[in-house]
Amino acid sequence: MTTQTPPPLSEVSIIAIVAADGAIGRNGDQPFHISADFKRFRQLTLGHPVIMGRRTFEALPKGALPGRKNIVITRNSSFKAENITTAPSVEDALAICREEGADPFIIGGGEIYRQSMSSATTLHLTEVEATVDDADTFFPEVDPAKWILTERSEEQTDPHSGVKYRFSNYRSDTK
Repeated sequence: MTTQTPPPLSEVSIIAIVAADGAIGRNGDQPFHISADFKRFRQLTLGHPVIMGRRTFEALPKGALPGRKNIVITRNSSFKAENITTAPSVEDALAICREEGADPFIIGGGEIYRQSMSSATTLHLTEVEATVDDADTFFPEVDPAKWILTERSEEQTDPHSGVKYRFSNYRSDTK
């Protein structure tokens, strides 16, 4: 009897909200809370597995995100939480998705994004036209030689904070 190798994932998407200086985090939280960004995040990721680091998972206010398989990357094999699957690496998390035939979204944090850039096919970014002076976590550089802008929304303004932002999608030129 031969064992079949699962087919490759057709899409590995990264989704993030990124400041003009690349900032994505400050003191364990994201620096911007834009309602339209949360709605877009939910709409895009619902029904897909989401892969995140342990600290990103612990920053979620209500634990595991409903309607999505939550895969938490941690080297701590005894880490447990309700409604999650753990994996020791990005590669192992992607293998879980591959076995299930489900295209995942990488949702953070900074180190997980860095490790995922070479596997990703699509970036869904909310690009905020602001900088974060006290940021401690940054998104990897989006290399224009590898990533092609495929869609960008008109500039919008968050009614609560007044920050300007755009939704941008990029496609890998190497996949």
